[in-house]
Amino acid sequence: MAPSLVAALLCSLALFDLSQAAPSSTIDSQPLDSRASFVHPGLLHTEADFTRIKSKVNSKTNPWYAGWNKLVAHANSGYVPSPKPTVYRGTGSPENYASLYRDAASAYANAIYWKVTGDTAYAAAAAKTLDAWSSTLTFIDGSSDKFLASGIYGYQLANAAEILRGYSGWTGLAAMNTMLEKVFYPMNHDFLVNHNGAKIDHYWANWDLANLCTMYAIGVLSDNATMANEAVDYFKSGAGNGAIEKTIWVTYTESGSDKILGQNQEAGRDQGHANLDFALLGVLAQQAYNQGNDLFGYLSNRILAGAEYAAKYNLGFDVPYTTYVNSDVTQTTISNSSRGDIRPIWELIYGHYGSLKGLNASWSKQYRDLVVSNGSGAEGGGGDYGPNSGGYDQLGFGTLLYRLEA
Repeated sequence: MAPSLVAALLCSLALFDLSQAAPSSTIDSQPLDSRASFVHPGLLHTEADFTRIKSKVNSKTNPWYAGWNKLVAHANSGYVPSPKPTVYRGTGSPENYASLYRDAASAYANAIYWKVTGDTAYAAAAAKTLDAWSSTLTFIDGSSDKFLASGIYGYQLANAAEILRGYSGWTGLAAMNTMLEKVFYPMNHDFLVNHNGAKIDHYWANWDLANLCTMYAIGVLSDNATMANEAVDYFKSGAGNGAIEKTIWVTYTESGSDKILGQNQEAGRDQGHANLDFALLGVLAQQAYNQGNDLFGYLSNRILAGAEYAAKYNLGFDVPYTTYVNSDVTQTTISNSSRGDIRPIWELIYGHYGSLKGLNASWSKQYRDLVVSNGSGAEGGGGDYGPNSGGYDQLGFGTLLYRLEA
C-alpha cells in the first residue's frame, strides 16, 4: 500500500503495512534561557561520560579498550598545527581547508587523551592547536562549499575546546569563543536565514544540519543561550531542509514489527550524504541532550525512525520509498550509490536509543556492528575512513565514547 501523507494519525498505523506516522511532540524540555547555566563539559561528552570511559580504559575492558587504541593512534603530543588566516573550500578557490579539519581532529583526540589519562603534554598539544587557530583565522571563503566548512569544522573545534576548558594550563578559551563567534557563527546564521541566495529547498539537509551543529556548539561553549536556542528552534520549525520534518519527511510502519521508519530527504540522492545527515543529527541531538534538551525524543523519536530506515537500506534490505520533489530534482527511486558506506555514526545512535532508552533500534545496531567489525572491534576517528574531507566529517571514536553496554 502506498504511504499516505504526514497528516495520518498514529492510531491508523496498525491498519496498514506501510502507513504514514503522525508527529507527536511528547518529549520536550525547557528552553535554555529558562535555566541558570550550562553544564560544562556538556557538548558531545559530559564529566559522567569521562568517568565511565576512564573506568573502561583502566580496566582494559573491550570493546572500549579497542576503541581507546583507535584514539591512541591519533593522539600526538608533538602535533604541529597549520593555521590559516583565510580558509578556502570549494571550486575556483585556492583550497586549503584540509589544514582545518586535520587540526580539529588532532585537537579533539589530544583533548580526550588528556581527559582520560591526565597527561598534560596532550592537553598542551590540544591547546597549542586551538590557540593557533583562534589567533590566526579571520575568514572562511570559497564557493558555496564555504558554508560546509563553517558547519562541519566549527562544532569540531568547539568540542575540543569544551573538553579542554577543564585544563588549568589553557588560557585560550575566551579567544576561541571570540573567533568562533566572529568567524563561524555569522556564517551559520546567514546560511540558515538566506541559504546563499538560493530557493529555500535548494540545499540538501546536511548543509543546514552542519551549521546547526556549530551554532549550538558555540552557544554552549560561550554560554550563549540565545544562540543555542536559535539552533533548537530551527531544528523544530526552520524553513530549510535541516528542520526535522523536512529532513525526515515521510514515515512508514514496518511490516511485522510496527516499527516506524522515516525516509530521509537525501535518500534519493546517495547514501553517503544520507548517512551524513544522521552523523550530524546525532551530533546536534547529543549536544542538546547533554544540556537537558531531548531532541532525540522530539516528534516521537523522529531521528530514530530516520536512522532505522537508513540503516536497514544500507544493510541491503528493501525499504518503502516515496518520490521526492524539490525545485531542482524529482527523485522517483531510492539511490543505491554509496550503499553500505562505512562511517563512524552508529555507536552514538544506538547507544542513545537502544542502550540508554531501551527502544527498538535493531537496524541501527546491526549497522553499528558492521562498522565495528570493519574496524577490527571499534569505530575509528578522523582519517580512518579516508584521507580527504569525507574521512573527517565525523569526529568518531564512538565505541570508546558512546558505547554503554558490551
